[in-house]
Amino acid sequence: MPAEASFFAAFLVGLLGGVHCVGMCGGIVGALTFGLPAEVRASPARVFPYLLAYNLARISAYTVAGALMGGLGWLAMDLVAFNAAQQVLQVLAGLFMVMLGLYLAGWWAGLARVERAGGVIWRRIEPIARRLLPVRSPRQALMLGFLWGWLPCGLVYSTLIWALASGHPAQGALLLLGFGLGTLPNLLLMGVFAAQLGRFLRKPMVRSLAGGAVALFGVYTALLPLVHPLA
Repeated sequence: MPAEASFFAAFLVGLLGGVHCVGMCGGIVGALTFGLPAEVRASPARVFPYLLAYNLARISAYTVAGALMGGLGWLAMDLVAFNAAQQVLQVLAGLFMVMLGLYLAGWWAGLARVERAGGVIWRRIEPIARRLLPVRSPRQALMLGFLWGWLPCGLVYSTLIWALASGHPAQGALLLLGFGLGTLPNLLLMGVFAAQLGRFLRKPMVRSLAGGAVALFGVYTALLPLVHPLA
């Protein structure tokens, strides 16, 4: 898939994943927002720079992780037959996307086990994040947002497998950047319209449509190297 198409597809996955972000990150956004000084919370215009700082730093963390996974994919393909490894990894990425779609739709909860496994890393990062609370400046919000980016999340992990399959650090970083930007509208709005957005995204129909779309994209991703194998 061309880099531009992959970026846009990753953006859509992040956007559709808003149904998951409400449950996973809604509490974090609410806690960070309500922990701000009262004079800041009194004005949405004053809250917005903090929300933007959290989220831009979070997306930066995703982009770094994407570059690392793309680099691992590149190393793997350098050790074995390049085309064969890329096709196997792409099928694996597609299968993760299917699992993610089923998870988002509420039809299957198996991906939650992957999130729990990621808790091993988060347990080492969380104490550092706690020392940055309560947030009193946008600079502090940036540091906390970067740490937030390493929170265990099946949505992120599925996209990281996709970055691994890309087989290149730059492509992996681009994928996670697109994904992160796709999550941005939901999480920015959640900081201001948390209750209304949460009610909408929890509707079974919304969850089913978003999850079904991601699952279908996963099927497409997995079948692509089988229908059009690399030479």
